[in-house]
Amino acid sequence: MNPKFKVVGLYLLLALTILYCSGPLLWQFITSLKPDAEIVRIPPLLPQNTTVDHYVSIFKGHPFLRIILNSAVVAASTTLLSLIIGSLAAFGLARLNIRYKALILGFVLSVSMFPPIATVSPLYLIIRALGLRDTWWALIITYTTFSLPLAIWILTNFFREIPDEIYRAARVDGCSPFQAFYKIILPLSAPGVFATAVLVFIFSWNEFLFALTFTSTTASRTIPVGIALFPGLHEVPWGDIAAASVVVTIPLIVLIFAFQRRIIEGLTAGAVKG
Repeated sequence: MNPKFKVVGLYLLLALTILYCSGPLLWQFITSLKPDAEIVRIPPLLPQNTTVDHYVSIFKGHPFLRIILNSAVVAASTTLLSLIIGSLAAFGLARLNIRYKALILGFVLSVSMFPPIATVSPLYLIIRALGLRDTWWALIITYTTFSLPLAIWILTNFFREIPDEIYRAARVDGCSPFQAFYKIILPLSAPGVFATAVLVFIFSWNEFLFALTFTSTTASRTIPVGIALFPGLHEVPWGDIAAASVVVTIPLIVLIFAFQRRIIEGLTAGAVKG
């Protein structure tokens, strides 16, 4: 086969894959620009009369800025706590002389095997008993608990990829294990830390079940729950929902593009060895 046809076929396949993956977001964007009268009428596929009324409506008719703030604080706090606790735990499992490391890591990973729906009731009782219902901390603590296994697993593999000679040299030069951790190991593992941070942030930003159960007012309600409560008694504001979906997806897209190099390095580290 002609090499040019192979290249054209590869680019065509890539374009179709991108279109398929971005299709839902493109559809939401198109819907958000349609007047209400055109949303439920197909054809035409593209809006004949473009409007930004839905974007104005989500900020005027809903406490949307407060909901975005709640999600940002919860996701950022969860990411920070998961990185601090997860990196320390991963360093111990990867570098320190601890017995039964594989058993401990397996026990940690087992936490993520429980479906959220099976744990939401007892967690709700605990949250209510602690007086944390309808607060940021109810979500932060819960999200941190469920994101820690992923963080520990990724970071443990990353710390193991760093040559043991580097850690031993730091110890010989007088560093304590903790000093070697934050001065040597952590900077060398930056791609893994970034990849872990992005994955935890996305999980916290998009989580719905716990946010719906543990919050009841806009004081702590997050984006997925806020959008789910848009529908009124007699109608579903599809245009507002589409506009809100586009707005809250933009920060994730910016985050991915800003750190895409680090994320790729983090997810592919150790995949190829010489």
